[in-house]
Amino acid sequence: MKSAEKVVAYFYDEEIGNYCYGGGNPMRPHRARMCYSLVDSYGLTKKMMVQRPRPREFEELTDFHADDYINFLRGVTPNTVDENMMQLRRFNMGIAGEADCPVFDGMYEYCQTYSGGSVDGAAQLASGNAEIAFNWSGGMHHAKKAEASGFCYVNDIVMAILELLKTHARVLYVDIDIHHGDGVEEAFYLTDRVMTVSFHKYGEFFPGTGALDDIGYGKGKYYTVNVPLKDGMDDDSYKLLYEPIMQKVMEMYQPGAIVMCCGADSLSGDRLGCFNLSLEGHSNCLEFLARFNVPMLILGGGGYTLRNVARCWCYETGRMMGIDLPDVLPEKALDEYNMYLDTQRLRIAVSNMKNANERPELEQIKTAVLAYLSQLPPVPSAQMAYVPPAAGRDKPTDGLPEEDPDVRGGGQAHDEVRRVRDGDESDGEEGTGRGGFGEHTNPTAAAGAAVAGGRVFMRFTPDGQPEARPVDGQAAAGGDAMVVDGVGAARPAAVPAPAVTGPGPAAAVPVAVPDVAQPVVDGGAVPAAAVAAAMAAAVAAGAAPDLMTVRQTPELAQAAAGLPAGLQPVSEPPQ
Repeated sequence: MKSAEKVVAYFYDEEIGNYCYGGGNPMRPHRARMCYSLVDSYGLTKKMMVQRPRPREFEELTDFHADDYINFLRGVTPNTVDENMMQLRRFNMGIAGEADCPVFDGMYEYCQTYSGGSVDGAAQLASGNAEIAFNWSGGMHHAKKAEASGFCYVNDIVMAILELLKTHARVLYVDIDIHHGDGVEEAFYLTDRVMTVSFHKYGEFFPGTGALDDIGYGKGKYYTVNVPLKDGMDDDSYKLLYEPIMQKVMEMYQPGAIVMCCGADSLSGDRLGCFNLSLEGHSNCLEFLARFNVPMLILGGGGYTLRNVARCWCYETGRMMGIDLPDVLPEKALDEYNMYLDTQRLRIAVSNMKNANERPELEQIKTAVLAYLSQLPPVPSAQMAYVPPAAGRDKPTDGLPEEDPDVRGGGQAHDEVRRVRDGDESDGEEGTGRGGFGEHTNPTAAAGAAVAGGRVFMRFTPDGQPEARPVDGQAAAGGDAMVVDGVGAARPAAVPAPAVTGPGPAAAVPVAVPDVAQPVVDGGAVPAAAVAAAMAAAVAAGAAPDLMTVRQTPELAQAAAGLPAGLQPVSEPPQ
């Protein structure tokens, strides 16, 4: 399949650019916003699925990270750092301006967002709904299980790989950031189900790991590959190592999916980096692996000269879509940000810095790595085991899909699936009557209604026929009468009612139907047959109502008679 034909998903949340590490920290989340602006200016967003990621919840973040660490990230704020100094030292964090990993406003939400993009991207690759997924705000490869490191708090890469492992027996991780991908390597150092390959600066350089002879241990021996390099690495020298090594890796390992950390700090002129790669040389690493037609998750990483980071990631987005972007930047990009006025071009020039990587040394490194790879056993397989449910959004229509992420609230597609609780309606939403319940998608065989939150929900087709609605929760005994006690509470009629104080729940405002009174029944129990008859009468009168609202009195509702077989109670989602 040609690159241009591949289905591409792009994950981006416009709020990501609002977070700031503070204190002159070189890490700027704003670069992801700049990259999206360039991508959109070139018209690439019209040729791929652009989606806002679903933020990861506490339980999902702890699939890899320690509970106490994530709990600390969730609770600490810049106003409480003084009383948490011991915890800060324990988790390798500090005060803004004094630490690589400072506590800043919105830190936890920032971690939830960028990790959500990576896991959602992995889920779409695993489900086959996309062949390439981008999350340029991700790539935090230094974070450990219970420790922040190198501007990284939550290791979204590990979480994404764990998601891919639910579907694929083997996953390949490739890191072309100038820093060693120590957090990901450490997570999978003992397994053969993930091979980690890192090309990085080594020797008196953060994080100080990634020696040539670090090759894994135990079952994971030879499944860790490290390529240590020196200052001034240029395109030709990088290609001399990269292509033969990765060709051998693909032949020996045959992964089902590839995850890449594409830190742009290996580019020429980076604020913290010391390599001399061009955009073409950096992008060649992605393009070479794309030729193997293996699903790829492409993440960000380092990069501290913002205008070059945005240029690089935009250029690589185009190249992975089979598009060679014009060098002259669109007027729209120049109007939005003036950071490209240095050249007003997409591509960057390399410097004349000396390449400290001598050809004989590079040949020795290549020979050593290939020798390690030649000792790999036959392609490892995975035992059959229970597969956990997908944690990410495996379809673009699930969760919060985006037609235009710049539209506040997520655009029309978001509005169609969003859920509004009674009393939470904003202007123009009064009377939605959704009551915190989402749209149902899988109809049951017999149920035509469901008791939910004190209401009977019923949908009719335009021709007046009732449409079967699925229900959630545990099934009631077939045909048993049900008692609605309150919002989201339903019980068999034979079960005693609990003690109740105060008035019953307020009902949602019914959906308006022109010229036809919306059927509303007040007070106590309502037989399902009577509800259906009232709805059918409304349809016969020319209306096509969608909801039937049953208001309750403060007293407990009596048993409803004649409910159809298969009716199940629905519980209100926890607040």
